[in-house]
Amino acid sequence: MQSKEEFCNLISRSISRAATAALAMATVFALTVVLAQSAQAQTFKVIHNFTGGLDGAVPEAGLTLDETGNLYGTAAAGGAGYGTVFSLAHRGPGWILNPLYSFQGSSDGDFPIARVIFGPDGSLYGTTMLGGVEGCDYGQGCGTVFNLRPQPTACKAALCPWIETVLYRFTQGDDGGDPFAEVVFDKAGNIYGTAYNGGVGGNGVVYELVFSDPGWTETVLYSFAGGSDGEGPEARLIFDINGNLFSTTIFGGSGNNGTVFQMTPSGSGWTEQVLYRFQNGSDGRRPTAGLVFDALGNLYGTAAGGAANGGTAFELTSSAGNWAYNLIYSFAGSSGPGDLFMDAAGNLYGTTYGDGAYGWGSAFNLVPSNGGWMYTSLHDFTGGTDGGNPIGGLALDSRGNIYGTASAGGANGAGVVWEITP
Repeated sequence: MQSKEEFCNLISRSISRAATAALAMATVFALTVVLAQSAQAQTFKVIHNFTGGLDGAVPEAGLTLDETGNLYGTAAAGGAGYGTVFSLAHRGPGWILNPLYSFQGSSDGDFPIARVIFGPDGSLYGTTMLGGVEGCDYGQGCGTVFNLRPQPTACKAALCPWIETVLYRFTQGDDGGDPFAEVVFDKAGNIYGTAYNGGVGGNGVVYELVFSDPGWTETVLYSFAGGSDGEGPEARLIFDINGNLFSTTIFGGSGNNGTVFQMTPSGSGWTEQVLYRFQNGSDGRRPTAGLVFDALGNLYGTAAGGAANGGTAFELTSSAGNWAYNLIYSFAGSSGPGDLFMDAAGNLYGTTYGDGAYGWGSAFNLVPSNGGWMYTSLHDFTGGTDGGNPIGGLALDSRGNIYGTASAGGANGAGVVWEITP
């Protein structure tokens, strides 16, 4: 779907951010940092500064909470040099990071940029964009789906790594390749996801993994043709209550500006339907983020572009099988927002990569108000000790605390995990 040069640029985007952030820490004006932190010191706190060592570096993905409030996430670099999976647990007034796994950059995977999630068995599942099959993707590997579980016996060491099992290695043939997004489970315990490249036409796939002892078998549910149906699925999938799948593609559609699509079970297969094609106007373009449902079944998401070129947040409402697009907010800045999270009250939360008061991104919420939506910045990142360039979505705990990552900045220039308390 893309040239070697284009793909290598895509691979290196996160690593270059870490170097850029380290340089920026030396150039951000001290007054700017002091003002930004003092204005929001009551709510915003960095709970981990990545070092680029065993803990990792360049955390791109959002976080996952367990029932006791521990956090789980990935870092795209660091560890053995190919990324890590980590947990953060409360210890007194602070947090302790435990490296759960360090990728070796070979058959086990490389470059984890997606969120890890808990499966029905209580262990962690995720993807790496690279690694897996040797020689694939110019020697980088075409990505994996993996499982992580604790050691079967109690760990008495200071560091307690988990056991990794690769469930599937992509070849970038008809099976797909380069899975950017996290996976999702259906009620039967089958795994679903998207792969950005590969497929029959080389334009990406929607896939399913089904367990059949002794391992998992992949089935491609849909190969994108690269035209009006979409191309390059980069975002996560979500299920509705009827078992239909929904997501986005960053290319294809109208003018190659991306789509929102639905996958519906049909007999022994699945049928794809495009719900919306972006026009590259005020509606936005090339959505990289996934979607969320509200209680009424309306869809919400984000895209780049928009009237102010800082991205858009949008709603899709369904009536008699037809979906209508509604723009709910236009961001100002240099880049678009990421995944949205909706709380029980119907408020939306998210991050922007390069918007905000200082151009290093923001954490925000959108609250329904008088028939529209009211935007509030929860934190404007400076690229300094507070971090910068947040990419992943946000996690909210039962007490209303918000958690996220920033891929750049921090005390060591390798990114941070942060918390905002109400």
